[in-house]
Amino acid sequence: MFQNREGKRIPDVTFRVRENNEWKSVTTDDIFKGKTVVVFSLPGAFTPTCSSTHLPRYNELASAFRANGVDEIVCVSVNDTFVMNEWAKDQESSNVRLIPDGNGEFSDGMGLLVDKSDLGFGKRSWRYSMLVKDGVVVKQFIEPEKAGDPFEVSDADTMLAYINPKASKPAQVAIFTREGCPHCARAKSLLGDLGYDYAEIPLHHTIRSKVVGAVTGKGTVPQIFIDGSYIGGADELEQWARDKTRKAA
Repeated sequence: MFQNREGKRIPDVTFRVRENNEWKSVTTDDIFKGKTVVVFSLPGAFTPTCSSTHLPRYNELASAFRANGVDEIVCVSVNDTFVMNEWAKDQESSNVRLIPDGNGEFSDGMGLLVDKSDLGFGKRSWRYSMLVKDGVVVKQFIEPEKAGDPFEVSDADTMLAYINPKASKPAQVAIFTREGCPHCARAKSLLGDLGYDYAEIPLHHTIRSKVVGAVTGKGTVPQIFIDGSYIGGADELEQWARDKTRKAA
């Protein structure tokens, strides 16, 4: 059974990383000393759950973590620095620091280095997350020991809820657009003014009407969604923003 390390110091390890085409040594003191750090560790870069959910959600909630006293979010994986650097680019994970535990020393020191030879992975980290203050583990969420790759407790939302159950999370906003659409530009400008970090889905003219029609029942763009609610086009967004301002007054 994996040992929970709450109340204990993290392992003293030096990581070898590649930055600006140069080798650099990064110690655990460099990462943790005098800081509040959220760490999540996973089996491997570019693997399905790690790429689709685990890393992206921590990246997405970074502003909420910062607002609640977290200085940095760190992702650890038993991969070399070249793989981790490419994964960071692929994931556009600018809000998370990816650390290569290439030799597995940190994961081993945490007591969470496991054998995944059946998958051709060799030694890898078990999936977990932890809150570390000045090098001491304050809280640790370790995935249950069962077959496969469980992902039940080490997610970003669970960690944020532990830090502050009432933490405000960034809105999830998406907008369907097309190139050269003035109403799309107007809607995007308003979303920016409202402080929303939106996801834009540009649609090619050959599929636009089918996609927009299937999703919204409309035939034009832009079409905007906020936190699971369908807002509508640019005019509807402007009205929604006025109503939101009126309610907040």
